[in-house]
Amino acid sequence: MSENKVKNEEFSTEEAVKEAVENAEEMTEETMDAASEEVNTDKPASDEKADKKPFKKKDKKKDKKDEQIEQLTDRVTRQMAEFENFRRRTEQEKSQMFNMGAKNIIEKILPVVDNFERGLATVEEGADPFSDGMLMIYKQMLTTLEEAGVKPIEAVGQEFNPDFHNAVMHVEDEEVGENVVVEEFQKGYMFGDTVVRHSMVKVAN
Repeated sequence: MSENKVKNEEFSTEEAVKEAVENAEEMTEETMDAASEEVNTDKPASDEKADKKPFKKKDKKKDKKDEQIEQLTDRVTRQMAEFENFRRRTEQEKSQMFNMGAKNIIEKILPVVDNFERGLATVEEGADPFSDGMLMIYKQMLTTLEEAGVKPIEAVGQEFNPDFHNAVMHVEDEEVGENVVVEEFQKGYMFGDTVVRHSMVKVAN
């Protein structure tokens, strides 16, 4: 009886092992099925991504519009800058043309001023009403020229400067410093920062 009982117990243990193996296999199959179901449930997410692709295309279209807007804005900005440069260049050309025209007129008026000075140099002030009238006209002319921006160049007692003076004579004089203007033969004038006519002078040492 003891041997039969042992055999029965061995048989029951073998059956228990088989059942455990079968249960384990069933559990593995269930886990595989569950995993496959999770994979299937993930498919709609990919579908959503696929659905989102058209929106990306729309975003690309918006980007193209933005690029066109940027290009047009850049073009307008460049045109405005070119127009501003053209306006400045035109104003400079106008001012240069005006200065050239004014300089030409001043050059033609200066000999008249020289003749007034030569004539008035021989007449004393208050000698007769005619001379006083000529002196008043001369002073009025100088005032008008000064208001227009014309000023005489200082010469006598100044150091010789070739930018403003034209030396036509040279003299040695110990009482005067080196390279100093001692006499002015013809007065020079400036219009603004431009020399209209150089002073004709005598330079010492």
